[in-house]
Amino acid sequence: MNYLLLFINVIMLVSGQVLWKIGVSKIHLQLSAKGVMDAIFNPYIFCGGIIYVFATAIWLYLLSKAPLSKIYPLQSLCYVFGAIAGVIFFKDSFNLNRTFGLIFIVGGAVLIASK
Repeated sequence: MNYLLLFINVIMLVSGQVLWKIGVSKIHLQLSAKGVMDAIFNPYIFCGGIIYVFATAIWLYLLSKAPLSKIYPLQSLCYVFGAIAGVIFFKDSFNLNRTFGLIFIVGGAVLIASK
């Protein structure tokens, strides 16, 4: 059950980042009261923030049930799913170095998850 919740948490974190990326691409982000308000009330940024609130609730539950030294490194899977989301949604480039890097991350996650 904890692994399912961790997977949901990872997907929520990546989804929030994707929404934030879409949101900031639709506004001119500036450090002013108006700029901050525009960012906060941008529907993509707002929804990404809401998703992060729920992801944090799941994370707090996981922290109460599993060792930090095991579950925290597994959140590195956010990097893998984030890279895939970047390619799918934003047409980010993908090369051999990134592929090997992601393979190492997945390999590390598998080693950490194994008993």
